[in-house]
Order: sequence, then structure tokens, then C-alpha cells
Amino acid sequence: MRIGLIADTHNLLRPEALAALQGVDHLIHAGDIGGPHILAELQRIAPLSVVRGNNDQDAWADAIPERLTLTFGGVTLHVLHDIKQLDIDPAALGVDVVIAGHSHKPLHEMRGSVLYLNPGSAGPRRFKLPIGLGIVHIEDDKARAELITLQI
Repeated sequence: MRIGLIADTHNLLRPEALAALQGVDHLIHAGDIGGPHILAELQRIAPLSVVRGNNDQDAWADAIPERLTLTFGGVTLHVLHDIKQLDIDPAALGVDVVIAGHSHKPLHEMRGSVLYLNPGSAGPRRFKLPIGLGIVHIEDDKARAELITLQI
């Protein structure tokens, strides 16, 4: 199973991002979406799970949760926008992967038994940070992730 990760689109859904996400089984947007049309475009690719970012303040985002815990193929993912707001002990709760956005900085790091991922920003460039997204591969109840830098 392949799960696409995207974050911080800020109302810009690049064709390169859409192309890189083709063929995934599920999509996760880790917040700062920008508008409901972004979600509609992503839903054309695969089923979509979304958390609200600090910039998703208008009425269209009111029903979007701030956190989600999802399980795919025996792997549990916890999704929130800003990792600094993580208020659980992922390992104690059986979470295998924590996914966040917000910083626009890609992150792929093991902390104990938990994989922490930030796909980076797929929207407008911030400072000199890369434009990117991620894919989580789930096989045999294990997660492996890759971060993809888009050539823009």
C-alpha cells in the first residue's frame, strides 16, 4: 500500500505534485490547505484524510479535525499540522508514524520506535526550502517512507 503525504499547499496545488501522487492508495494532507478546491482535486487521485492547519480558518475548514489517527495494514499513523502541538506519547499509544507539516522543512527521522515525517511544503516556496511531498509504503505491517523533492 502506498500513502501519499502532502502539506502546506497554501492554495497552490502544483501539477508536479499531482503527478507525483498518481497511483497512491490513500492521501493525507497535513494542513494549511488553502481552500476546498484543493481537497476536491486531491480526492480525484485517491481517498483523502485531512487535518486543519493554522491558516485554515475560514468556514469551509470548520469540520476538518486538528488531529487524526489512522491505521493501514497494521501500521498506525497520527497526523497533526504542527509537531510542537503533539500532546501524546506516540510509542505508548502504539503509533508507528507521526506525520506533521507546518515548518515547510522535510523531516524523516526515527525517534525510538516511532517514525516522524514532514513531507515539506508542496505549495509556495518558503525561504530556500525545497518543494516536496512524501510517500509511505506499508508492507508486512511495516512502514517505510520516502520524501520526494519536486523539480520546480
